[in-house]
Amino acid sequence: MSAKVTAIDHLVLTVRDIEATIAFYQGILGMEARTFQVADGSLRHALYCGNQKINLHQVGAEFAPHAKTPSAGSADLCFLSETPTEEWIAHLKDQIEEGPVGRSGATGPIMSLYVWDPDGNLIEIATAV
Repeated sequence: MSAKVTAIDHLVLTVRDIEATIAFYQGILGMEARTFQVADGSLRHALYCGNQKINLHQVGAEFAPHAKTPSAGSADLCFLSETPTEEWIAHLKDQIEEGPVGRSGATGPIMSLYVWDPDGNLIEIATAV
């Protein structure tokens, strides 16, 4: 088979409160929030991290097509960071659910911290070791 995918462009998070989600990912994780207009004139919200983005869908008002069972709080995401783990520990303070703990990342060993976003998605913040 010669057909294959090469990267992730974006993923979608279904959330209960778009503004609370933006506040967490922008304020806590340093992502860039953008509102954009699509061809039908509607406005959508996204969070940018490097060359990837997370599109946000409001629970009950998801954009089609969407997952068969969209729900808030069902994701487990790992984000890479060049910020040292010690700085993340100081930044996150009492929000850390677990870590630091060694894990296996896509390209090698990582050191991870785990926190919850406003919907209960498990967010892993990892640095290469």
